[in-house]
Amino acid sequence: MREELRVAAYAICVRDGQVLLARLVGRDGSRRWTLPGGGMDHGEDPYDTVVREIAEETGYTAEPTALLGIDSMTRHYPRRFGAVADFHGLRIVYEARVTGGELRHETDGTTDMAAWHPLDAVPALDRVDLVDAALALWRTRPPTGRTAERR
Repeated sequence: MREELRVAAYAICVRDGQVLLARLVGRDGSRRWTLPGGGMDHGEDPYDTVVREIAEETGYTAEPTALLGIDSMTRHYPRRFGAVADFHGLRIVYEARVTGGELRHETDGTTDMAAWHPLDAVPALDRVDLVDAALALWRTRPPTGRTAERR
């Protein structure tokens, strides 16, 4: 089994009762909503990562205003030639506010669309678990930066 670690930074942007989401396109063609954000480049600060990723995926410039916490998740998935990956994802979650730019969709990236969604409509969306984890961090702002529920 091969161990893999991915560190990424994401933003939850809430404005006028709506949350900004990007639609992730899976390798299998599936489409699910996620937070704007993504993997850190080597040597990149997570703050800079989230600012870059928001711009790439939504067209907006944004300013992180608070560090909400870190979501840690693990899973196993098949790799080529019958191998299995033991994946560990550390997802740094910031609260951010949009400061400029215009909403647009990413081209040639991992997402194909960005949109604002009413907070009360999120439970009906086909979404990744990070959205729920980040909303819990945003709503409860736990001092430990960790929600009570662990996956």
